[in-house]
Amino acid sequence: MFCPANYEKLSMHKLLAIFLIGAFAVSAQAQTAFPTKTIKIIVPNAAGGAADITSRQVGQKLSEAFGSPVVIENKPSAGGIVAADMVVKAAPDGHTLLLISSGTAVSAALFQSLPFDTLKDFTPVSKLATFDLVIAASDRGRFHTLGEVIAYAKANPGKLNIGTPQIGTTQNFAAELFKSMAGIEAQLVPFNGTPPVISALRGGEIDIMVEILGPLVAQFNSKALRPLAIMGDKRTPQFEGVPTVRESGGSLASFNVSSWNGLAAPAKTPKEVVAKLSSEIQKALKNPEVIKNLEVLYLYPQGSTPEALAETLGADIKRWSDVMSRAKIAKQ
Repeated sequence: MFCPANYEKLSMHKLLAIFLIGAFAVSAQAQTAFPTKTIKIIVPNAAGGAADITSRQVGQKLSEAFGSPVVIENKPSAGGIVAADMVVKAAPDGHTLLLISSGTAVSAALFQSLPFDTLKDFTPVSKLATFDLVIAASDRGRFHTLGEVIAYAKANPGKLNIGTPQIGTTQNFAAELFKSMAGIEAQLVPFNGTPPVISALRGGEIDIMVEILGPLVAQFNSKALRPLAIMGDKRTPQFEGVPTVRESGGSLASFNVSSWNGLAAPAKTPKEVVAKLSSEIQKALKNPEVIKNLEVLYLYPQGSTPEALAETLGADIKRWSDVMSRAKIAKQ
C-alpha cells in the first residue's frame, strides 16, 4: 500500500545519496586538480649547464601540456644543498620540483650531515637525460689508447696524474672508481672547474683527465685533446671510434659510469600528481624538437617511472659510498 510518509523518506534518502556522491566527486576532483598555479623547477646549478638546459627544454613542454607557467630557478651551491633544502620545505603538491642528478647521489655519500634525507625527503618523478663521461689525453701527449695508460700506471706506480674537477663531483668519483677497478696506483689532481683541468692537460701538468663529454667536444674537434675511452656501457654515436672503458676487459669488463639527471618532488606529494607529472615528462622527452635540442649538446633524453628513478638514485648512493670507503675519502 502506498504511504506518502515512506515515499517522502525514500526520496530524502535518494537526495542525500545524490548529494554525497556529488560531494565526493567534487572532493576527488579538487584533490587531483593539477596544476593550479605556476610550477617551479629548482636547479642546483648555474644557468647554461646540462642541468639547466635539460630543465628548460622539458619545462617548456610541460608548460604547453598543462597550460600553466613553468619557471626555472637556479640556486647553485656546494653539494646542491640550498636548492634541495628549498624543495624539502615546499608544499608537497607537485608545484615545486628539484633537479636531481648523479651529483645528488655523490653529495649523499660525501657529506656527513645534510639538512635532509636524500632518499626519504624526496619523491622521484622521472629521469630526464643521461650524458657520457670520457677519459681524455693531450693530443701531443704520450698516450694514444687507454691500454697504454693502464700499462704505464702499472709499470710506474703512483706516477700517473689524473685531473678532474673538484673532489665530490661525479667526475672525481668516477676517476676513483676507475683507479680501483683497473688496479692501478695513480694521483688524482682536483681542479676548481673544467677549464683549469683542460689547461693543465694541454700544458702537460697532468697525464689524463676525466670529464663530461660535452664540454670537451670542441677540444677534440680542434685536435687539442684526444678522447681515449667512454666511461658508460656503450659507445657514443658521435664518437663511434672511441671505445668504452669496459672494452678493455679484465677487471674493467663491468665498468659503467655515466651522469644522469631527473626531477623529484617533496615527499608526500600525492601519487596521482607524481604520476601525472611523470607521464607528461616522458611525453616531452619523446618530442623530436626536445630530442634534437638535447642531443646536439650530447645530452640523451631518457625518461623513467618514479620507481626506476628511485632505484637509480639509491644504487648510485651505495656505489659512491663504496668508492669513498675503498679510496678512504673522509666525509665532509
